[in-house]
Amino acid sequence: MGLSLLEGFTKSLAMTVLSEIGDKTFFAAAILAMRYPRRIVLAGCLAALTVMTILSASLGWAAPNLISRKWAHYVTTLLFFGFGIWSLWEGFKEDGEAEELAEVEAKLDADLKANNGEAKSNSKTSDDLKKQKRAFMAQFFSPIFLKAFSLTFFGEWGDKSQIATIGLASDENPFGVVLGGIIGQAFCTTAAVLGGKSLASQISERMVALSSGVLFLVFGFLSFLSGSGES
Repeated sequence: MGLSLLEGFTKSLAMTVLSEIGDKTFFAAAILAMRYPRRIVLAGCLAALTVMTILSASLGWAAPNLISRKWAHYVTTLLFFGFGIWSLWEGFKEDGEAEELAEVEAKLDADLKANNGEAKSNSKTSDDLKKQKRAFMAQFFSPIFLKAFSLTFFGEWGDKSQIATIGLASDENPFGVVLGGIIGQAFCTTAAVLGGKSLASQISERMVALSSGVLFLVFGFLSFLSGSGES
């Protein structure tokens, strides 16, 4: 099994870029950047994605210590094939390409309206308490930073890119996987924040899904051909 830093880096970088472009967190970053200062949104999103990448790679690194490397390799190979078929199926679906963008925008709009409605219905006493709490939290983090961080972190939790990172780190050099993942996340998130909704709406989700599906299948075949590294 190849455990070189460069191999883990290149696989993680390619997987991350194709998995994250057009993803829900990509759209969320683009929409948030239109409503709040870009640098704060970018910092919050990147912080969440960095934490998630390190956490996922750590879980993948620990997997061979919990089960045999042979079985960890087999599971990883099956995950790559499974995600490849899943992504290809998503790409061939007839759903509209802007469906995910509209879904994320609707959710953020609903959250914004709920927050505004809650603020209007609160009494003056509760408003004063909220201001005190916000002032305390603002000493450490901006509310916008926390919103971007939480939306991105929980949006990525359980996503196929996170699970794929865990599988990749169990089969490749975890440091290379972390480095490639962070750089890939930074590239995609920066593009979303700077490009905004106009860039997000022009991305062909179908092509991204098909490309990532092919990439996952390639990783699956390479993993299958490389063997588990055990005699």
